[in-house]
Amino acid sequence: MRIAVDAMGGDRAPEEAVKGAVNAATRLGVEVSLVGDRSALESCVAGCGSYDSKLISIVDASQVVGMDEPGATAVRRKRDASICVATRLVKDGHADAVVSAGNTGATLSAAMLYLRCIPGVERPGIASVFPTVDGRVLCLDLGANVDCRPRQLVDFAVMGQVYSHRVLGVERPRVGLLNIGEEECKGNEVTKEAYALLQHDPRFEFSGNCEGDELFSGKFDVVVCDGFVGNVVLKTTEGAASLLFESVRREVLSSALSRLAGLLVRPLMRRVVKRLAYEEYGGALLLGVNGVCVIGHGRSSAKAFESALSFAASAVSQDIRGHIERSLAAGGTAWSGAASRDGSDGRSSATADTRPEGRDSRRRPLHSTEGAD
Repeated sequence: MRIAVDAMGGDRAPEEAVKGAVNAATRLGVEVSLVGDRSALESCVAGCGSYDSKLISIVDASQVVGMDEPGATAVRRKRDASICVATRLVKDGHADAVVSAGNTGATLSAAMLYLRCIPGVERPGIASVFPTVDGRVLCLDLGANVDCRPRQLVDFAVMGQVYSHRVLGVERPRVGLLNIGEEECKGNEVTKEAYALLQHDPRFEFSGNCEGDELFSGKFDVVVCDGFVGNVVLKTTEGAASLLFESVRREVLSSALSRLAGLLVRPLMRRVVKRLAYEEYGGALLLGVNGVCVIGHGRSSAKAFESALSFAASAVSQDIRGHIERSLAAGGTAWSGAASRDGSDGRSSATADTRPEGRDSRRRPLHSTEGAD
């Protein structure tokens, strides 16, 4: 397995990107292609200490898409940008997945241009896992599509339940529609029509509307929404978590007695922080494209990059793209048999405007001296 990393993407690239990629290659035993300015990357790799040189290769890219550039425009104009070169490695069969913490619009545009959508998918969706009181919930779309048609929300549900079943181990994922109320009549015209479509679709177990305060309750395994709402949820959640941690920190430091109490609960707080920290999840998966594409947080550290590569490797090994394509083509569910409508708990215990190019699915060898096409 080989993973292409846009090593120039992100606020802390290339140093943190290279460090995290090298750590992931060593821990997972996967090959990694670092894409970007060769001289800068060679310097970063040299500072990583000992590693298996056979697992690390560098692919030169002469351009970079800035975080403040319009993604779709930049991808069309900068064909030798690191995100474009990295995505083409997947398209041409030189890599199995691409990881980037750079400009999200550019990552999405490059995926749409070079990888294209899986047959039957109108638009891809950005999906990420959130912790709940007793497990995890997959939420999509988190920003790929500001506006969605009802049918696209159904596509998100199909793709989300495949991921939840195959990767998260949920036997029968419960799908919810993020809305302003539980009742079927609540919401705008898009959510009302989407509700009717989701309710009668046999490919997944639809559990109704999900209000905002139920997102982390554990009542749902997959929650779908348009990218505008999803991105607001994502950023609000990050802000609320930061507020909580900072408030607790200040209270702990407010007096000698509270500092003593803080020492006693420190192990507990570390476990909570680890469970909520984005670095542990690595990034979001762009579901619906003809390849594995992981979008990392713009502030990704080496740990976050390492987690993102692990996330990508899991998606490749589980053949998420293939399962989504087969589920859409067959019109069936990710599990055997039709979805249950009896309310039983079937869980296991355990916007780019670009013209698409074709993708060669054959795997071809890649050498560290190879430049961009």
